[in-house]
Amino acid sequence: MTASTDLLVDAFGRIREAVDDVVDDLGPDELSNRPDDDANSIGWLVWHLTRIQDDHVAGVAGTEQVWTADEWYERFGLPFTGDDTGYGHSCKEVAAVRDISAQLLADYHEAVHDATVQYLAGVGEKDLRRIVDRGWSPPVTLGVRLVSVIADDLQHVGQAAYVRGLLGR
Repeated sequence: MTASTDLLVDAFGRIREAVDDVVDDLGPDELSNRPDDDANSIGWLVWHLTRIQDDHVAGVAGTEQVWTADEWYERFGLPFTGDDTGYGHSCKEVAAVRDISAQLLADYHEAVHDATVQYLAGVGEKDLRRIVDRGWSPPVTLGVRLVSVIADDLQHVGQAAYVRGLLGR
């Protein structure tokens, strides 16, 4: 690995640690608790940030998402399609992420983290400059996509930590 990919692995590792901390010792009711009807729950936030990481990393790696490849979709039993990441979810859809355990969330995130690190092990400096999305101006490189996922994940895990604090935990 390169210095750049070492930094990316470190950043994704910090997300994994924060996810473990934020779901630790919470029950299904706490994970689905929403401070108000327009807010996201800890469970939804962690599920969503993990789904985005899974979706985006699999997309640039050219692999199947861990969500479907390893049957996490079935284990969660959520009322969404297999390709749903939570992007644009309504309040009603956010509320549907319930009756899941902290262990299930942590285990799915760990599996996605492992797939991310495995992919990054084969990424070099030149790869980080590869264009992965021409739908933006300027086009998005692999490096920019990965940093975007990290930024999104950190924001969502921070939101989850805030909601946990509101629970007094």
